[in-house]
Amino acid sequence: MLNLGIWEGSFTRLQVDGVVREDVRSTVTLTGIDNNQTMRQTIEYFNEDGTRSQNKILEYSSLNRSTLFFEDGAFSQGSLQFAPFSEFGAELGFITGDRRLRLVQLFDKNSQLSSLTLIREHRQGTSPNSRPPLTVAALLGTWEGEAVTLYPDWRTPDRYSTRLSIRQEGDRLHQTLAMPAMEIASSAAIDGSRLLFDQGAYPIQVLLLPDGASSNTPLTIPRGTPFLLEAGWLVEPDLRYRMIRSYDAQGGWSSLTLVTERRVN
Repeated sequence: MLNLGIWEGSFTRLQVDGVVREDVRSTVTLTGIDNNQTMRQTIEYFNEDGTRSQNKILEYSSLNRSTLFFEDGAFSQGSLQFAPFSEFGAELGFITGDRRLRLVQLFDKNSQLSSLTLIREHRQGTSPNSRPPLTVAALLGTWEGEAVTLYPDWRTPDRYSTRLSIRQEGDRLHQTLAMPAMEIASSAAIDGSRLLFDQGAYPIQVLLLPDGASSNTPLTIPRGTPFLLEAGWLVEPDLRYRMIRSYDAQGGWSSLTLVTERRVN
């Protein structure tokens, strides 16, 4: 699998408004077992002086219903079901060449966004090659993409085209997302590196993060309404990945979508 090996990088823990709380150097070793059906993840955290502060071993399976992998190695794992008064969250991860970027989005027992962790990694022995922090200007234009949607019940994936148009007017950002038989228009207030989509059924926050990353979540998980968790990664000026983990009106995980989109103008 493309994720196997030793990855060096850091775990950057963020406040819900995107402000960095701490940045901890890390080494993650991924080993396939049982013919790569299960992945063993050994995480080492290091102090500023280089000494190891913590060691953690995790295992997760491609046959686990809470985890899905795409052909290119991108993946997501997380909660199968949202329920009031319980913690909730997910990890969304991308890989391109010798670089990985992962984002963990967590909600507390009051259903409110409580923390974010941005994990930036490069394969041991290679250069980090980090990207600049994401900006509004870097997102403007029209993006044409190809989407692949996977389902927790492992039914046949769906593949379809997308078109995302983003423009700025003063201190607001306007976007239109077109998919087969569907078009969605939305608008956000721009506040530095924070975009607040404040005109829908519930407020949605997009944070523009280091290394070309972005985080898209509700501020509070809505009840009785479908919602999504999304991460983005601008890997080249005109190439961006977006991953969307969708939940239905009952709070059940319904699908995982990876969009690969290129700016056309």
